[in-house]
Amino acid sequence: MENTVKTEMSAQDIMEKFDKSSRTRTFTGVYGIVIKTLLCLFVAYVLGYTVFFLLENQLKFTSFIACIVAFAFIFYPASSKCKKKVNYIPWYDILLAVVGAACFLYHTFNFQAIVATKGSFTWEKNAVAIIAGILGVLILFEACRRVVGIPIIVVCVTFLVYAVFFFEFFIEDVVYNICYTETGVLGTPINVCSTFIIWFIVFGAFLEKTGIGEFFVNLANSVVGWSAGGPAKVAVISSALMGMYSGSSVANTVGSGSITIPMMKKTGYKSEFAAAVEAAASTGGQIMPPIMGAAAFLMSEMTGFSYTTIVIAAILPAVLYYAGIFLMVHFEAKKNGLNGLPKGTIPSFIKLLAAKWYLLIPIVVLVFAMNVYTPALSACIAILFVILVSVIAGLVKTIIIFRKDKESFKEDRAIVRFFKIYGSDQENLTPMRFVSAVESGAKSTISVAIACAVAGIVSGVLTATGLAGEVMNALVSIGSSNLVLALFLTMICCIILGMGIPTTANYVIMAIITAPILEALGVPTLAAHMFVFYFGIVADITPPVALAAYAGSAIADSSPMKTGVNATKLAIAAFIIPYIFALSPNMLFIDAVWYDVVLIIISSIIGITLLSVGLEGWLIKKVPWWQRIIAIAGGLLLIIPGWVTDVIGLAIACGLVALQILSIKKDKQKALAVGNTETVIVEDNSASESKTATDEEIQSEI
Repeated sequence: MENTVKTEMSAQDIMEKFDKSSRTRTFTGVYGIVIKTLLCLFVAYVLGYTVFFLLENQLKFTSFIACIVAFAFIFYPASSKCKKKVNYIPWYDILLAVVGAACFLYHTFNFQAIVATKGSFTWEKNAVAIIAGILGVLILFEACRRVVGIPIIVVCVTFLVYAVFFFEFFIEDVVYNICYTETGVLGTPINVCSTFIIWFIVFGAFLEKTGIGEFFVNLANSVVGWSAGGPAKVAVISSALMGMYSGSSVANTVGSGSITIPMMKKTGYKSEFAAAVEAAASTGGQIMPPIMGAAAFLMSEMTGFSYTTIVIAAILPAVLYYAGIFLMVHFEAKKNGLNGLPKGTIPSFIKLLAAKWYLLIPIVVLVFAMNVYTPALSACIAILFVILVSVIAGLVKTIIIFRKDKESFKEDRAIVRFFKIYGSDQENLTPMRFVSAVESGAKSTISVAIACAVAGIVSGVLTATGLAGEVMNALVSIGSSNLVLALFLTMICCIILGMGIPTTANYVIMAIITAPILEALGVPTLAAHMFVFYFGIVADITPPVALAAYAGSAIADSSPMKTGVNATKLAIAAFIIPYIFALSPNMLFIDAVWYDVVLIIISSIIGITLLSVGLEGWLIKKVPWWQRIIAIAGGLLLIIPGWVTDVIGLAIACGLVALQILSIKKDKQKALAVGNTETVIVEDNSASESKTATDEEIQSEI
């Protein structure tokens, strides 16, 4: 019991260290009830305008941001050094929460009058609106500093300074554009967050309460736990499955890593490698359909493609990403002679599925609902199914248990006993766990919404000043003769920006600046946006700022930098796959013929396998250094679209396998020859000993 508590506390400490959104205050008793009530009312309000009644966008967005800003100051202290007293909020945070909410609610109640002043928004006529806008943005920046971090604020302020001092915008013009139009704070990012993203976050929170995370770990364990390096493969598969409902790489790393990393170390994996496996696999959760993190919803809104189209396009790249990590893990295990888990500790796949299959129903419902309804309504329907499935399954299990021992209890206490049995199972949804899920979902929305609001400011400045167009023209002229160079420059920008900015904000900024550049160079719209999306995500495992890798290293007690390097190596597919679908969009099923897709799948899998062989130095046996170089070259050739490169790469793959087989045969022949030599030596020694014995016998007779 003590070990369990220690692990849980250390996991929370790790989350707070590497994920700002986890550093929240604690409220208990009456204070806790009040805060929970406010969060539930907030979610109920969002549900109302999402499903039951319509609101104008200005009303919807401003009221949503007002609530988010207020909650940010209620939950997040000014710094990590501030003592997080239970049931305590400093007076200045209460003031910031009230003033911040009031600034945005001013727009809520006066938006028609403000809209009517378009073209004549001046200090003389709109002084209160301008002051409210400036205060609102400053308070939003402070909320962002606490919840998300400083880098995104630096980027935002840089663009604002450019707009005022270099583009020569008046202050009132800047305030009007970023505060009172749908191209700034109230733009696409906050639109998507307040309408779609919040419901998928709440859906994930409800799923977590049903124990689906543990189910996925056990399911992966039953499939691959027995094989070489089993725990690492369990980490890869379970993280991929968890990624279907969790969009945070750090949270996923800590959540599943606290289970899988100790298992990997116990099996024999080095600490750095174990942490890197979990970090790389958890980061991939943001590209794993059907949820794919918040940025995927923004992509749908910014590209005009349906969310279903984006999910379908993401399937093959996600599978290849995880296939690459899985192969690396397998070769590492074989190279170091690491075994799987004892068969006695591995659950039965059939029994596990038979006992817990119902947990998958909400995910299946979500997938089918999204083909018929809007993403928001689909998520709400899926949440309803989570509740129904949890309650019905819990009642059935409780009835089975209750019928076995009900005779030992008095009849007048039977109901009390029944609900005690129901509540004792942590997977059964009770009223308190229902409220806890809503609370968790609402709190998780705060960080995403704040990032979306600030990203909206950057988007508004880029649009209003035309800076995005200027950057686009400059880079198009550079990359017009070399698309690969343009892709490479875009990749570098995404990774650098993603080192300090959340995926959501990173995607918004890069989608405005660089995605149009790639489109102008001939890359299809969806492929261009997916390219930007991918490289914004891999920043979480790319040193020097690799938050997911550092979180994993804290659990494994390993070197953060070495963990980041290992995670980058394991996720090598993520650095290559975007180039494939940018140069050959068939991988995303864009205007694809089935046989082209099949060829791309085959060549990509063989190519990633060769890359894994080259990086790990193992195939059937140890691979010499010169063969490793050839393997990497062959892998890259297979990944580059084109039948000529595919043929050469395939020839290299066949040659490499042939060399490995010949090497094994030679080893066997050498072993056989050594064995024969030893046999001859033994026989010669026996004959010599026999002759010596005979000579001694003759001598003794004489």
